[in-house]
Amino acid sequence: MDFPKVFPASDTWYPHRVSYGETDAMGVLYYAEYLHIFERARSLFLRERGMGYNVVEERGIILPVREAWCRYRVPARYDDLLWVHCGVAEWRRASMLIVYEFWTEDKAKLTAQGYTEHPMVNPQGKPVAVPGWFKELCESTPFPAQAAQQ
Repeated sequence: MDFPKVFPASDTWYPHRVSYGETDAMGVLYYAEYLHIFERARSLFLRERGMGYNVVEERGIILPVREAWCRYRVPARYDDLLWVHCGVAEWRRASMLIVYEFWTEDKAKLTAQGYTEHPMVNPQGKPVAVPGWFKELCESTPFPAQAAQQ
């Protein structure tokens, strides 16, 4: 997967402070924790557009992770503030690809990047086409103040 040269226009910046419990014996952010942080960034992405993931599920769309990938460039350490840039990079008939970039506190250095691929399935696990309302939601302008209320 080639990362987009220009980050998706409909995006979110998620701030994440590395906790002690997220670090390994060498004091760096444990590699598997990046996947948890991906999920937090995705959730904020939706909340900023006015809909929590629970409401997406109530409307009949489940977004399992079919594939996840991460490239670690610079170690993040305990108490580092990371900015995670998150956006939908690609729509397919029945799936979506979300990309992530991890930046230092001053947003000057890229520390990691990754993606997750999500098929759209109904509650019974059967693939469904991307609903128009969901694509419109993801491509809408975020309302950061709304995210804090949910």
